[in-house]
Amino acid sequence: MLRLHEIRLPLDHPPEALHAALAERLGAPALGFTVVRRGYDARNPSRIMLSYTLDVAVADEAALLGRGGSMLRAAPDMRYRHVARAPERLEERPVVVGTGPCGLFAALILAQSGFRPIILDRGKQVRERTKDTWDLWRRGILHPESNVQFGEGGAGTFSDGKLHSQIRDPFHFGRKVLEEFVKAGAPEEILYVSKPHIGTFRLVQMVEAMRATIEGLGGEYRFGSRVDGLEIDAARRLAGVILHTGERIATRHVVLAIGHSARDTFAMLHGQGIAMTAKPFSIGVRIEHPQSLIDRQRFGPHAGHPLLGAADYRLVHHAANGRSVYSFCMCPGGTVVAAASEPGRLVTNGMSQYSRNERNANAGIVVGVTPADYPGGPLAGPLAGIAFQRHWEERAFAAGGGTYAAPAQRVGDFLAGRPSTHLGEVAPSYRPGVTPADLSTCLPDFAVAAIREALPAFDRDLPGFALADAVMTGVETRTSSPLRIERGEDCQSVNVKGLFPAGEGAGYAGGILSAGVDGIRVAEAVALAMTDGGPVRSSGRQGESSVPYA
Repeated sequence: MLRLHEIRLPLDHPPEALHAALAERLGAPALGFTVVRRGYDARNPSRIMLSYTLDVAVADEAALLGRGGSMLRAAPDMRYRHVARAPERLEERPVVVGTGPCGLFAALILAQSGFRPIILDRGKQVRERTKDTWDLWRRGILHPESNVQFGEGGAGTFSDGKLHSQIRDPFHFGRKVLEEFVKAGAPEEILYVSKPHIGTFRLVQMVEAMRATIEGLGGEYRFGSRVDGLEIDAARRLAGVILHTGERIATRHVVLAIGHSARDTFAMLHGQGIAMTAKPFSIGVRIEHPQSLIDRQRFGPHAGHPLLGAADYRLVHHAANGRSVYSFCMCPGGTVVAAASEPGRLVTNGMSQYSRNERNANAGIVVGVTPADYPGGPLAGPLAGIAFQRHWEERAFAAGGGTYAAPAQRVGDFLAGRPSTHLGEVAPSYRPGVTPADLSTCLPDFAVAAIREALPAFDRDLPGFALADAVMTGVETRTSSPLRIERGEDCQSVNVKGLFPAGEGAGYAGGILSAGVDGIRVAEAVALAMTDGGPVRSSGRQGESSVPYA
């Protein structure tokens, strides 16, 4: 099988055109082909092109490889192979803490390998969690243990369900993630479209289906089970976990996939001496425009084409004060949602359904921050980023009126440096509602200055972006984890044997796909550690990109 890259065809090409283009590029008949990837090039909106990558079966591969150039290579084998199997007499069961995408795939790989993992989550099953989340969105009632951040499926459940990433993936773990999602009910197109997404409603069903698979393989889920302590022996080896009820679960292997918002758990780990360091993240606001405006600017006369769907964008500006401003977790045809997990603190995020047919487009417009910006500076310790987040979340809560209504401001007012007293033609989608305000009181001065400089620059790249009536809602603080729990090449904590920090919360992922990939990698490390099966497959650090995805 050969892999052929960059067959470019017009957006509305007939099906036979792909066959003809393939034959022309090969200069030989193809016995069959599979579409591996289909993307589009919209740099010229009046002439949008589709770009295909194909896996092709031919009679004489060697002859074609010799003259195929850089765009023709042997197709990689993307089949997943387990690195270890549990012994028939399993003396110990591994524990997975957290059921977001990282914990979900760690549990799945361990279950498929016969290790019958115990899966713990402080929150509730996804259906019950959804009801609690709607309590915040509709009634302004926060459930601290069951919300957008905590519960089955993790924070990614209430998002756009994006399934693309910039991580290195030499072992094609990302393909395993996508294939398992398809088995669980995702559309097959996620296997080949360039920017796959699922949406919240489908994610709920898929998470349930994957739970049933894991349980069918001997895994055991325990919801409402917050881990409040670790049992560590004198040799700094893990011996068990302690739940908030006081119950002890004996185990020597724990996957710690707690997500980026488990602040009390981070504090507990720090108190028990688990090695961790502060790391950069980003802070900003959510911005909303009419989706029709984004569609017209990106796709021109092809706006609304079924193969293109709702248009997205990706924008970056390097401000004069040295800060980078960029669009984050762009949600076409979506809504801005309340994502708080602590009383008295306000957080926003973006969400879309699979259809992406809501009125507005939204994205985070965020500014990079570093440990030097945290209270006390770089020497303040690994939890200083959490204190920084909490400060601005409290300011946003106060600016919204001391409820979970969020402070919002027209872009025109923000650029002019005046508070908004009313909103304009762009109706904010955030629930339980917004309060016109001055967002400059909810962000650091350097972030305000950088965003004020970036918006006109973005408008030059995407005309209409600085629309006076576009609405900004604050604040966005959970772009990624503010700390990293240090681990070695064997994926174990550098100072507690048997503890496997994983995923976005530990600082090794930045979105659904990369978190799932890290879950697979860490599950393999656990399986090898439990069977003395040799070294972990090494591919270098698979940590998050400098510009995280959601």
